[in-house]
Amino acid sequence: MYLENIYSPEDVKKLSVKELNGLSGEIRMALLQKLSEHGGHFGPNFGIVEATIALHYVFNSPKDKIVFDVSHQSYVHKMLTGRKDAFLNPDKYDEVSGYTEPKESKHDFFIIGHTSTSISLASGLAKGRDLNGGNENIIAVIGDGSLSGGEAFEGLDYAADLGSNMIIIVNDNQMSIAENHGGLYQNLKALRDSNGQCECNYFKAMGLDYMYVKDGNNVETLIEAFSKVKDIQHPIVVHINTLKGKGYERAEQNKETYHWRTPFNIETGEAKANYGQTGDYSEVTARYLLKKMKEDSRVVTITSGTPTVMGFTPNRRQEAGKQFVDVGIAEEHAVALASGIAANGGKPVYGVYSTFIQRSYDQLSQDLCINNNPAVLLVFWGTLSGMNDVTHLCFFDIPLISNIPNMVYLAPTCKEEYLAMLEWSIRQNEHPVAIRVPATEVISCGEPVDTDYSEPNRYKITHRGSKVAILALGSFFGLGQSVISLLKKQTGIDATLINPRYITGVDSVLMNELKADHQLVITLEDGVLDGGFGEKIARYYGASDMKVLNFGAKKEFVDRFDLQELLRANHLTDEQIVEDIMNLIG
Repeated sequence: MYLENIYSPEDVKKLSVKELNGLSGEIRMALLQKLSEHGGHFGPNFGIVEATIALHYVFNSPKDKIVFDVSHQSYVHKMLTGRKDAFLNPDKYDEVSGYTEPKESKHDFFIIGHTSTSISLASGLAKGRDLNGGNENIIAVIGDGSLSGGEAFEGLDYAADLGSNMIIIVNDNQMSIAENHGGLYQNLKALRDSNGQCECNYFKAMGLDYMYVKDGNNVETLIEAFSKVKDIQHPIVVHINTLKGKGYERAEQNKETYHWRTPFNIETGEAKANYGQTGDYSEVTARYLLKKMKEDSRVVTITSGTPTVMGFTPNRRQEAGKQFVDVGIAEEHAVALASGIAANGGKPVYGVYSTFIQRSYDQLSQDLCINNNPAVLLVFWGTLSGMNDVTHLCFFDIPLISNIPNMVYLAPTCKEEYLAMLEWSIRQNEHPVAIRVPATEVISCGEPVDTDYSEPNRYKITHRGSKVAILALGSFFGLGQSVISLLKKQTGIDATLINPRYITGVDSVLMNELKADHQLVITLEDGVLDGGFGEKIARYYGASDMKVLNFGAKKEFVDRFDLQELLRANHLTDEQIVEDIMNLIG
């Protein structure tokens, strides 16, 4: 009744408060229907409905510029800025990104998918406005969970010094993906408990003006608050207390599970898809680490706001006690913390998604690897087949991690090899070790695996052939097996299959041996080619007669891609690889 007539924020401004409440209900119904069928970020969007409506009621987007941190809570914003059909019409569900996207709308200003960035980005917009003599409002929207990121602190620090219009909406729902951790959140609680009046105020201490809104899901109260700060001529924080998942009881009661959901049944909350009985490597990891922590009090597991990446559900976190540490969304701190723990005799294991480890490059290099401290890093979802939003690509960890001196980056191919590498990496004391956790279903190889990886860069021949050698790294080992089989079937060539295991170096002894009876070496890696594993092999053979073909992904940003199309575009099917082999060697 209301939502179908919203084509721009101007239509929001025409509604009464009663009608705005009706609009809130319709938005939640539309979100529930789409997310139950399509999946996506659930709790963050349900909790910010009224705040988004109030923002567009009070401010004049796109002249006034709203920057959403992470932007995974921008669904409502999209519905109010001409993109409602992508939430109402199932045929159009995939027409919009799950994050802000300037190509979609003049109301979006950045492509944002990682956290703690909105204040810094909005500060830049404000400085640009001031340099150009503009007068628009600049609004940064940031969740309390994102405040733990270092860039959020840096942005707040700068914003206080800006001295002109800058409005920071802190959406406090007392949650990150899981529960919040860190001293900052004690002050947020004190502010909530005192209705914003307690003497200790983090934001005021940073030099910022401050306003508190007790009911951040009351559209009338929010409109009043935002109207007071509109056109303000100094930086101010508006701290709003909201309920994550508001409007769907299961999401309100189980905020962590409903942060992001695959398609589910509205009535029962059960997932619609059955993902099989093989389990996943998160489950394998949690079981192993819980056992290891009980055996060795020095072992500590670290997460940066994503505990279930390693299978640590609330019950498992409680079971682990102080041997499980969640630093909040603070990957840089997590790496430096792990280095410090290792330097003082502890055994830290830090688990993180491939896309998020990018935020800690300097700490990997400076805090960890220069000091050569034996911390363990588990990199999950390093693959072309994982998350496919342009902001969350997991293609780039191999070049990022494997080229830092002192780091040993391992690529297991099966469950047994993964657990053996994990056991060794915790036991050893010589180097920082990263493991690229297989991005496949859990595969048991059914044969003995090595338990000692202290002699670096020693590859494993799993099948000895001739003429063609295939180095199939980690998750692409199965692709290597398919290529071997198809090549023999179509050409009679019995190729050699090699499990490299080590991403960080070249087995020069084995590579030299291959020269005797091989014409061509193939490398397969589940990531970008530039700066990756294959280039190390090609460089080694550069001055020789050995031909080398590297197979991986082109260096590019791709968004919401079809996996099979991406694989074909990069010649990553077994048929294409065999065809390329024959085109080269005849």
